Amino acid sequence: MGLLRRSTSTTATNDESGAPASGDELDPGAPIAAVASHSDAALHRQTDEGSQLMRPSKAATDAAVREIVLTGELWPEVDPDDETMIVNMGPQHPSTHGVLRVMLELEGEVVLRLKPVIGYLHTGMEKTGEELTYVQGGTNVTRMDYAASLFNETVYAMAAEQLLELELPPRAQWIRMLMHELNRMSSHLLFLATNGMDLGSTSAMIYGWREREEVLRFFEKVTGLRMNHNYFRVGGSAADLPDGWQDDVLAVCNSVDYGVAEIDELLTNNPIWLERTVGIGVITSAQALALGASGPILRSTGIPWDLRKEQPYLPYDQVAFDVIYAESGDCFDRYRIKLMEILESARIVRQCVEKMPEGDYRVQDRKVTPPPRARIDESMEALIHHFKLFTEGFKVPAGETYAAVEGPRGELGCYLVSDGTAKPARMHIRAPSFYNLQTAGAMMHGGLVADAITIISSVDPIMGDVDR
Repeated sequence: MGLLRRSTSTTATNDESGAPASGDELDPGAPIAAVASHSDAALHRQTDEGSQLMRPSKAATDAAVREIVLTGELWPEVDPDDETMIVNMGPQHPSTHGVLRVMLELEGEVVLRLKPVIGYLHTGMEKTGEELTYVQGGTNVTRMDYAASLFNETVYAMAAEQLLELELPPRAQWIRMLMHELNRMSSHLLFLATNGMDLGSTSAMIYGWREREEVLRFFEKVTGLRMNHNYFRVGGSAADLPDGWQDDVLAVCNSVDYGVAEIDELLTNNPIWLERTVGIGVITSAQALALGASGPILRSTGIPWDLRKEQPYLPYDQVAFDVIYAESGDCFDRYRIKLMEILESARIVRQCVEKMPEGDYRVQDRKVTPPPRARIDESMEALIHHFKLFTEGFKVPAGETYAAVEGPRGELGCYLVSDGTAKPARMHIRAPSFYNLQTAGAMMHGGLVADAITIISSVDPIMGDVDR
């Protein structure tokens, strides 16, 4: 961690925008020596990070911090006599899922403020998506939240399907729901593994990783890949479920149930675990709502909001499951919610095995669906159709829409604008990790430096989802 010392010099510096402070403009008639000194000062100021720089502030009361979080008002300026310091955690740190830099203002070991600094993993996926056809777009969005790839693919496909006014066959919808819940299980198992490791439990890492492997093996059997699948396409999925998938899925559920029980026995009543998580990183429902949080973070504050129940999509209204929520809003509640959600997902998956309908796994609309592989060897028209579909894509009627699903970290949305061509005119992703990450500041105030890793881990940010 690097220390940023606060300068007490009266030399003019940049304001938040990086522009020279008032009274620091160059005078064209000034002597050459004076201009040279200004140039030296300007060169020195180039090291200022502008709006990314975290400036010290007065230590605020809890009430003031809550007001600042809810109203967005600026922090008051620092008293020169206050002895606070600003330290960097990162920009690379093993406890962040990606590359994250966190700036902390400390008074001794107490954290007054936490400021996440993002952008180190930026890849411009939304602008890239506007240069790809709707056929190609799945390979782009699947790499955002790489721990929940199938949700990214689905929300993109759902937005395009709304503009095309496509109605998916029942089997295609049930396949999506089945794979979603398996993906939710693998994502939450990754959280339990890394959350345990962050707090020093290597056994939790082994148990969580072991059960996640079983889910990823099934994904590989279905999609050909363990991650970044490009399996869900506009109009359905790339392929049907393989023969014997029912036995494979039930075996995965049984294995995961056993592993979750082991993690539960290992951590939930462990006195060390309780001391590190109970009452740590508390956030209220008002703060969570004001900061746009969703998913387990919002549900940990006592609000049982889940899009699968409140705004049903796919056949979620045809299966039985419970929305898991708590009321303390601390790190322990967020851990416990994800632990129990894995069991609810396994419950939904078992119902998918029982109720999976027969039929097509994608729409039979030649406009968006490629011909069967066997037809390409028999028909020149089928070969031309396949070639044009994957090189030129298909046109989507002009309009705009928003589709959302309940991802492992909260509401994952896709805002799509079509201008009638084969490529989106505008694509924007409502990434849950991006919104949830800003709750870390509210959770961290008044905590100890030792709690910073616990809190960031409990937020469960995926930096590919944040930076995109």
